Amino acid sequence: MSSLKGKVAVVTGASRGIGRGIAERLAKDGATIVVNYTKSAGEAEKVVSGIKRQGGNAMAVQADVSKVEDIRRLFQETKKVYGRLDILVNNAGIFWAKPILETTEEEYDQMFAVNAKGQFFALQEAAKHMAEGGRIVNISTGGTKRAFPGISAYGGSKSALEFFTKVAAKELGPKHITVNTVSPGYTETDMLSDPQFRTTGIQASPLGRLGTPADIAKVVAFIVSDDGGWITGDTIQAGGGVAM
Repeated sequence: MSSLKGKVAVVTGASRGIGRGIAERLAKDGATIVVNYTKSAGEAEKVVSGIKRQGGNAMAVQADVSKVEDIRRLFQETKKVYGRLDILVNNAGIFWAKPILETTEEEYDQMFAVNAKGQFFALQEAAKHMAEGGRIVNISTGGTKRAFPGISAYGGSKSALEFFTKVAAKELGPKHITVNTVSPGYTETDMLSDPQFRTTGIQASPLGRLGTPADIAKVVAFIVSDDGGWITGDTIQAGGGVAM
């Protein structure tokens, strides 16, 4: 796989879980990492420290992606410190399961503010600052392919993101910027604390296990590398066969 040496990558929601796994993998491949977080400053600094101990370069930037002014500040700080932007991994997201009849307006708005609005404007800001030949990866979910009770708001917000990918790939193609979606399945993170979801995930995969952040990070690392440059506008299922 091609080296990411000299590249600068912003990974949103990178203080834990899949985002952390992606940040650490891209750093291992040579990229300078901007570790975005909303509230977990201590966890974000642990990610930064770990990357630096391995000889990499990273900094943490607080920004709530549900707020457009915070998103703009995130990319402005990236350019101010590192002078360029080559990669965005649009990972920040929230999850909960609740029937349609029980979902409040406030809950719906919160879900879409982070998972759809936040991702949309992060993509927009990245495109403004990104060097030609850049890479954008939006993190969705295999749940958009497997409708089941309780995930209407979550699945709907992620479905919007997958459509943003297709349009952005066409709009940014002239700058040789690729835009893709990577959709994890059931993955070992804080979001998968419900024993029922864990059991369902193991049973749903032909490989008979849950995914790990490292599994997802390997796929993202390929997509953002030079070797992944002929893939754009696509949704790659990285869920161990759950979404077949």
